[in-house]
Amino acid sequence: MRAPRPEGVVTRGTTGINRLRRSDRWLMHHPDVARVLHSRDDALVVDLGYGAMPVTTLELAARLRTVRRRLRVVGLEIDPDRVVPGRDGVEFARGGFELAGLRPVLIRAFNVLRQYPEDAVAPAWDRLRSGLAPGGLLLDGTCDELGRRCAWVLLDEHGPRTLTLAWSPFHSDTPSDLAERLPKALIHRNVPGERIHELLQAADRAWASAAPHAAFGPRVRWRATLELLRAQGVPAAPQRRRLRDCVLTVPWDFVAPAEAQPAASSASSMRSATAAG
Repeated sequence: MRAPRPEGVVTRGTTGINRLRRSDRWLMHHPDVARVLHSRDDALVVDLGYGAMPVTTLELAARLRTVRRRLRVVGLEIDPDRVVPGRDGVEFARGGFELAGLRPVLIRAFNVLRQYPEDAVAPAWDRLRSGLAPGGLLLDGTCDELGRRCAWVLLDEHGPRTLTLAWSPFHSDTPSDLAERLPKALIHRNVPGERIHELLQAADRAWASAAPHAAFGPRVRWRATLELLRAQGVPAAPQRRRLRDCVLTVPWDFVAPAEAQPAASSASSMRSATAAG
């Protein structure tokens, strides 16, 4: 059989060693990710659009194999010149949104949709989710060149579940510094009247209020900020372990674009946010 024709356009391909470490760490400790990785004997993970070098795919495989040792990982690139021979138990092939006909339990698509128009996001999400194995998950994210500021959306078969913001505590002055790295679905929505704008402004205010904790370091200050946000009604996921990053995970319903109806129910999103800590 002939392989499906790749769907999508070639990305810039910029990448770097350890660039996606923050999202990898988050995936490693997410209970729903662990569930899908153990859901099938032939569990497959696809890293879509790994760029000019395969390093982040290899890193993803190494980290997820601490969750499940026997795991098939395939990196897909739409540009045939970027497809490299397999190594370290990871395969590489040409493919786009059609996933080269594969049926993964987990898809990571980082910095793929950034160059697309906003109205292309929902169709791309639908196309990718249609290729998931039953119960599978999709991670759509964006980060800066060094991976110090990251944001991603977790989706399942019903639609987006949560938004996560993660950043180095030593390389951002305020939480809203992440605005320029929001996923494509939200990056143009950081304006008054939109929920994501309200969340970032609330986070900045809480960060300022937590300034007395700065003497103990930015991680301690961020933990105090999270407590303030929760006291103000922000449904931030609890952190179940001490983190080296500043991380804020909220239900997608809480930040969804104003005119869009959330695809996932509020109850489902709240459960996912709680599990993500």
